[in-house]
Amino acid sequence: DVNDAVLSGRKTYERGDWSNMPPINRKKIMLKIAELIEKNMLELAVLGARDNGTEINMALKAEPGSAAGTFRYYAEAIDKIYGEISNTSNNFLGLIHKEPVGVVAAIVPWNFPLMIGAWKIAPALAMGNSVVIKPSEAASLSLLKLGEICLEAGLPPGTLNIVTGNGRITGQALALHMDVDVLTFTGSGTTGRKLLEYSAQSNMKKIYQELGGKSPNIVFADTENLEEAAKVSTMGIFRNSGEVCVAGSRLLVEKEIHNEFLSMVYKFTKNLKIGDPLDLNNDIGAINSLSQLKSDLDFVEKAKSEGGKIEIGGNRVLEDSGGFYMEPTIISSVKQDTTIFQNEVFGPVLTVTPFENENDAVELSNATAFGLASGLWTSNLSKAHRMIRKIKAGTVFVNTYGGSDNTLPLTGVKQSGNGSDKSLHALDKFTDLKSVWMKL
Repeated sequence: DVNDAVLSGRKTYERGDWSNMPPINRKKIMLKIAELIEKNMLELAVLGARDNGTEINMALKAEPGSAAGTFRYYAEAIDKIYGEISNTSNNFLGLIHKEPVGVVAAIVPWNFPLMIGAWKIAPALAMGNSVVIKPSEAASLSLLKLGEICLEAGLPPGTLNIVTGNGRITGQALALHMDVDVLTFTGSGTTGRKLLEYSAQSNMKKIYQELGGKSPNIVFADTENLEEAAKVSTMGIFRNSGEVCVAGSRLLVEKEIHNEFLSMVYKFTKNLKIGDPLDLNNDIGAINSLSQLKSDLDFVEKAKSEGGKIEIGGNRVLEDSGGFYMEPTIISSVKQDTTIFQNEVFGPVLTVTPFENENDAVELSNATAFGLASGLWTSNLSKAHRMIRKIKAGTVFVNTYGGSDNTLPLTGVKQSGNGSDKSLHALDKFTDLKSVWMKL
């Protein structure tokens, strides 16, 4: 029950079980959480693979592996975050206190629930807050296991509260709750807009959101190693069946190398193995749900009707297995004004569009409402810096695609959200500043 979870978080926060615990003790507990995540890595990865269809090799690295690193990173930050003294006249002292906000609500999606959950839980806990988190109803198991791990590590009961349920009921209740101080969300723009409305209808709680993207992956003719670029770009869209917020779903290729580069991408795509997520030999697992699979296939049909050419894939496969599997799909001749160019599919679908020059690449790159990530391949350093400045995206991958580090923020611009997950900047979401003006 949402009310019980929020009340539990509030009571724990006000008692100071966690918020007033000495920083060094909070640090020890969070480091213990990281240690226990690693100890339970295989179980957590299997839960994720069974729950959301992520291939087991990726689940090991991206879920418990990433989550442990995130808890460890923010644990180490706890005793290194200080207030400030402002520069004032001799007769006054100006202090800036950094305080926890209180009760933080988090709503996370089904594609990487443990990794994304850790991005929200760990920095909120590091600043001394209580947390109420709602995993997706389509993938709750790994976060429920994390709750057990946190208690085993010594996190005071009531500090982390996990509520399950669908977004229309449980998510809405969290967003409307008068005793939630901050809500952090990863998901669709449609839901993100509703959360902003719910905040306005309740206590004007702060809302921080990562709302997905339609990320371009730009390949220039002067790229030093086209084969490597093709291999990385292929996995940049098809890993986790394309169910990745920063997936490089729009491949923009300079006309000079268009056919040559696509032949390489086709080769790597055709060699990908689809099947049981728990089979170590498979590269691509299952789509999360039947509704998501149908949505992916509908996008493909719409693309065909708008002039796109299906080069590879486009169909459901392995239906007899009872799972939701889709072929990696590549669609060429995709124009800027088409539905699939402008909208996030969140599936294993890559569109291909040629470009003439830098200016053309920039125009195509920025031609959607999203701005989460972008890829850029070139051996020209000056060109890379020019493009980085012009591309409207929170992250730009240069001569690679995907991957990052806890020291770098994940930030969306335009309709891809606000605020940052990861890095020390994420702590700002869960911190209130208090100014003190003292006469001496």
